[in-house]
Amino acid sequence: MSVLLMGVIGSTAYGLAGPASDVDRLGVFAVPTVELHGLERPPESTVTYEPDVTLHEAAKFCRLALAGNPTVTELLWLPERLYETRTPLGVELIALRGGFLSARRVRDAYLGYATKQFRLLANRDGGYDPRVAKHARHLMRLCHQGLRAYRTGEIKVELDDPQAFRDFGERVAAGDLGAARAMLAEHEAGFAAATTPLPDAPDVAPVEAWLRRVRLAFL
Repeated sequence: MSVLLMGVIGSTAYGLAGPASDVDRLGVFAVPTVELHGLERPPESTVTYEPDVTLHEAAKFCRLALAGNPTVTELLWLPERLYETRTPLGVELIALRGGFLSARRVRDAYLGYATKQFRLLANRDGGYDPRVAKHARHLMRLCHQGLRAYRTGEIKVELDDPQAFRDFGERVAAGDLGAARAMLAEHEAGFAAATTPLPDAPDVAPVEAWLRRVRLAFL
C-alpha cells in the first residue's frame, strides 16, 4: 500500500475540536496494479483507531467523491497546513477537485446527511446528551457548507464562526429541536431558490485519466 494523499479532517478541520476531540485522518492509497487482477481483490478501505485513520483505495475514493460524499470530498479542499502526505499524484488529485462536484449530487448528499443528523436528534430519548450537541453541530455545518458549495462551486472546510455552531449545538441539546427543524427547512428552501455554477454531472473523464496514471505508476 502506498499513501498518495492524507490529511486531518473532521472537527479539527472545521474548527470545532475541543480538548477531548479525536484527531481524524483520511487518505487515499494505491495498491500494486497486479493485485487487482487476481481472484481476490485487495481491500478497498482500511480503518484504524487510536490513531483514527481511514484510507480508501484510489478507485473507491474517486467513486465516493464523484457521488458527492461530503466527508470524502473535503479531503480535496483542506487548508494546506492540514495535509500530512501529498505525493505528486495526490497533488494532481487535489487539482481535479472541482470536477468531482455536480449540482444534484452536492444538493442530495449534503441535505441527505443533514436530514440523517436531524433524524438522530428527533429520535433521542430526552435529557442532556453531548452526542445531541454534536449531531446538531453537524446538521448546521452540513447545511451551511452544502449550500455554500452549491452557490459558489467550492467547498470551504474551515468554518467562519465555529462558536455559532457550538452555541447551536448546545441550544438543540437543551431541548430546542425546533431550531434544528428550522435550520434544515431554511436550507432546503435555500437550495431550491439558489442558482449554481455547478454542472449537472461531474467531470468523470479527467478523474478516469488520473486513475489510469495511478495504475500505470504502480504497475
